[in-house]
Amino acid sequence: MGRTKNQGDGDRATVCVVGGGPAGAVLGLLLARSGIDVAVLEKHGDFLRDFRGDTIHPSTLDVLDEIGLGDRFERLDHRKVAGLDVNTGDGEFFTVADLRTLRERHPYIAMVPQWDFLTMITKAAAELPGFRLLMKSEATGLLTEDGRVTGIRYRDAAGTEHELEAELTVAADGRHSTLRRAAGLPIRNLGAPMDVAWFRLPREPGDRENAFLRPGVGRMAAMINREAYWQVAYLVPKDGWSEIRDRGIDALRADVAELLPSMADRVAGLELDDVSVLDVRVDRLRRWYRPGLLCIGDAAHAMSPIGGVGINLAIQDAVATANRIVPALRASGTVGVADLAAVQRRRVPPTLAVQMAQVAVQRFVIERVLSGRPPALGALKRAGTLRPVRHLLARGVGFGPLPEHVRTPAAL
Repeated sequence: MGRTKNQGDGDRATVCVVGGGPAGAVLGLLLARSGIDVAVLEKHGDFLRDFRGDTIHPSTLDVLDEIGLGDRFERLDHRKVAGLDVNTGDGEFFTVADLRTLRERHPYIAMVPQWDFLTMITKAAAELPGFRLLMKSEATGLLTEDGRVTGIRYRDAAGTEHELEAELTVAADGRHSTLRRAAGLPIRNLGAPMDVAWFRLPREPGDRENAFLRPGVGRMAAMINREAYWQVAYLVPKDGWSEIRDRGIDALRADVAELLPSMADRVAGLELDDVSVLDVRVDRLRRWYRPGLLCIGDAAHAMSPIGGVGINLAIQDAVATANRIVPALRASGTVGVADLAAVQRRRVPPTLAVQMAQVAVQRFVIERVLSGRPPALGALKRAGTLRPVRHLLARGVGFGPLPEHVRTPAAL
């Protein structure tokens, strides 16, 4: 059986994965499944953090099927969403990216709390020999020898420093990656015109079932159905939350009520302390690796929340990484720079495509809305009536430009 511990019980692993988010957890599972000794470090003591990406798209659902976890995922409490509705503000709704047009096994997005998804993945990995999950273990720096990364330094819950050596270290520690910074890898920032203020509003009988987007004039929100409540992503101008906070809670309540009149009677309970602000970034590393180190997921390319594709793109990175490094480790016991470069070559095109699409939406929709100009909803609605456009949007959201499939066999 694998081991789940709060503190390391050894000073070496074949692969050390830093970050227990979707990319790190799935990579750890895939490696352990292939018989590779792997340690996954997560700096928190659990996965219970609110307002994390939890849209599991068809590309990820296919991966779960390929590794035999489809049935286990199906038993999780989740909602299936076939598309995203747009609220025009005059009582009319229309659907964009209707996944029901896809002739696939999973023509929907599964909405599931990310902590449930990560718990399922790590529990499945813990059933395999060679897997270790080190909770409350925060990476603080890199170990290097002759220019090659040979592992990490990390601090446990008691503040004790440890060293963990590894043939390969994978940085999956998010958009504020400690290891990316320690490695000095060059980054390109594409910018974002907004941040996202997350909060909850009550759901009531008679409310719509589907998630929906509400663009207004000067403000915009996305509403996600969580059964008992609406999770609201309220867009604010970049670095503009401090100004909104200084205006006070009454002004924020009034703005939300104006944008969402049907929710006007529910904003009275909203307080500033209930709001969590996401610093939206769109960036990517120019080089994802150095000898002995590879960055994946948000550590390699921070994504905008547009489309909810970040978690799925990160998991695709993990699959592509396992597909490349498992054969290398089995053949020679090592992972060369050529292998790491191959992962980047494989994953850069879909990353560029998604980021270009997100930047276009930011520029032509979100900047327009936040600057006080009315959104061009008529053009969007007309485009959505064209079957090729509807199919392209659905496939782009559901699978992305280059969906990955698991090529690594399970160890006997």
